[in-house]
Amino acid sequence: MNDNAEQQPLTAAPSYAAAQLAKAFTTALSHQDAATRRRAEQRGQRWRAVLAGMASGRLTVGSRTPVAGLPAWVTPEVVRGGFATGTASAGGPLQPYEIETAREFGVPAERGALFAHCLTEPGLGRLWDLLDSGHYEIGVPEEAALLTVAWLVRYGARDAALELVAELEPFAERLRFLPRPADGPAADPVTAVHRNTVSDTVDTLVRRRPNTAVETQREALAVWQPFGDELLVHWLETAGDGPDGRVLEVAPDADWPERGAALLDRYRTLAARHTLCTRHLSPKENLGILRGALDETVAGRPLDARRLGLLRHAVASMVRRRGLPGSVPHTDLRRRQAEQAALPSHHALAQVVLRRLAVLPQETGIAEVAPLVGAVSEEESRETGLPAGAAVPPAIRQVVEAALSAPIGTLVERGVVPSAEVLAELVPQLVAATTAQAYRDEALRTLMAANYRAFRNRRSLLLLDLERQVRVEELPWVLAVSGQRAAVTGKPDGDGALEVLRRLGELAVQAFPVTILPNPLVCEFGVLARSCDLGAPFVEELAADIFMGAFGPKFLTAARIAGELLGGTLYERYYGIDYDAIRDLAIAEAGTAPARPGGPRTSPGFARLCAERAGAASDSWSVAANGKVIEQAQILTTHNLATLVHRVGIAPQPGWAGLAHRCFATVCRLTARVEGNRWPLSTIKDAAYAWRQMLFHLSLCPPEEQRRLLAALDEEVARHAPHVATRLAPALAGLALTAEGGSFRADGTAEGGARLFLGWSTGGHWMR
Repeated sequence: MNDNAEQQPLTAAPSYAAAQLAKAFTTALSHQDAATRRRAEQRGQRWRAVLAGMASGRLTVGSRTPVAGLPAWVTPEVVRGGFATGTASAGGPLQPYEIETAREFGVPAERGALFAHCLTEPGLGRLWDLLDSGHYEIGVPEEAALLTVAWLVRYGARDAALELVAELEPFAERLRFLPRPADGPAADPVTAVHRNTVSDTVDTLVRRRPNTAVETQREALAVWQPFGDELLVHWLETAGDGPDGRVLEVAPDADWPERGAALLDRYRTLAARHTLCTRHLSPKENLGILRGALDETVAGRPLDARRLGLLRHAVASMVRRRGLPGSVPHTDLRRRQAEQAALPSHHALAQVVLRRLAVLPQETGIAEVAPLVGAVSEEESRETGLPAGAAVPPAIRQVVEAALSAPIGTLVERGVVPSAEVLAELVPQLVAATTAQAYRDEALRTLMAANYRAFRNRRSLLLLDLERQVRVEELPWVLAVSGQRAAVTGKPDGDGALEVLRRLGELAVQAFPVTILPNPLVCEFGVLARSCDLGAPFVEELAADIFMGAFGPKFLTAARIAGELLGGTLYERYYGIDYDAIRDLAIAEAGTAPARPGGPRTSPGFARLCAERAGAASDSWSVAANGKVIEQAQILTTHNLATLVHRVGIAPQPGWAGLAHRCFATVCRLTARVEGNRWPLSTIKDAAYAWRQMLFHLSLCPPEEQRRLLAALDEEVARHAPHVATRLAPALAGLALTAEGGSFRADGTAEGGARLFLGWSTGGHWMR
């Protein structure tokens, strides 16, 4: 299930929670890693709380107020699947900073006492200092509440402050409303954002352990290969003259047994100290054969015929493979192996990088990566024993680069943001700063930006009946200062939000043209669209396993916007859409009341249209049938692409033709993965979605450019395995058919084996 979608699950039965509890219990008992067992036990405790709350009636799963006695604005603790545990995220035991603040205030270490003191003159003075300095952090939105009260008092909005205090006071004993102290103000996300902090990078590098396989090989090259050479030389002292000389053909000198005993003593010392490589313990390996024979000989026991044969064979094979010890080939080989073994390990080089990171501020990103991943310096060599000039390996550089603080476009170009999902993790930093620009007062802007960032960490609830997730503007402290939103620096707030929306939309589409916008990114785009009063909705991807057939009215609005852009284009012809009929439907449903008083508004006409296009029977339910209906909604709305182009005005580079070609190359790569795939349906679905993205980009190309691109598709197919051309042939025939003005039958087929390429199917998909 996608926690970020505004949708309704089929059921909120406790069976899901029970299954998750059983899974956590099994992991807590059986996993080898202690930290994993501990985390599983904590998950199990939360799922037990969910089940207990459901059984007692204290939890109402599916409601936007799932915990009895807590209003919607309180941030609930939410576990996988959108289930609330009954605990508030701002509740629980006092945090260390709260205890320290109570000590400084001279009040009991209780949240109620802290709340009351903050409303006194000394308490307000402390909050005003924090507002002015910016030296605070907001972990959960509730921690911004008392700072907002203090700002209202200083601004002179005493009535608004009193109303806010009255709403917060019933929860003063249970929830923390104080901010967390910080060493400095938060960085400005308008100019730079970062995926990880320095602290995150340090934690990742600390968790990296030495590679056992690499260290085993290093031990073999540095310890056991040289020792094996010593054993071989010792045995060769007994070999006869000539090229076929065999060991023990010549009697050794009187000191030979004593030297052999010393070798065996040294072997035991090495074996006790170097335990990674175990091949020397095997009696079937050459080193084990030589050592075992020496054990017998030094002890004064003659070798039987079998052991003597094994010894001679081992010596002969070692000389044949590597040459005689001391020969040029053998010396060159051992020199190269010694150089390889002497190379510093990744773990050792990671320790050098950790020393460099230790002197940086830990809760920010990294402004410049190069000095942190440069070669080992002379000074570092003296301090660590590592060779000067040793290069930091790419695996460690990538960890450090993930904390780079730079404009978001730069992070995408450098591969720090590898997907639209990761992009969605960073966008809230920009949206927070952008939406906060509407506040005239600098201290209030900083506070509201911090509040927004904390709010975006709030996990979505599982909701029934098309209920909507709580929005940031519904929080009481945000409502209390909503009147402070006004023009900024002579420009309406919407102009700045629209520019950021346009820039982010272009970045998402040009960097990741193949994938649909992930729901967290759609949510941020929706916030920006409301801020600039765009009048165009952004729609989420709905989950097929919990879909119940209803769509909000914004889906129909999005489809109408798509029709304004795509009417008469290849996209409309290929998918057989009547955008004029959709426009008429939107006009007919405009302003209609909810199906039941107080209930959510829906678009029954849009839902009926999607079901008809999907061929879904009204009395049937299955995940695949739901997927077909949802896919038709995505086709009609273009899943936000038309809104970005037609209303936001994005113009991604390198242009629509380039994006269409990239999409088709991905279609080919995904199709190649169908061959031999036991479970190919998800791959086929992804390929069909990339195909739809391609059709959208292609439809925006000028006619001549469109024809050139269509003619070049076969060339791209030829770059892949032969079965790709076979599997894509029906889809390509269908595309050519509609490009020439033809159309599909109602079942998605046409003459010559042409097929409409869709991702979901309730029967066997033709691409299989």
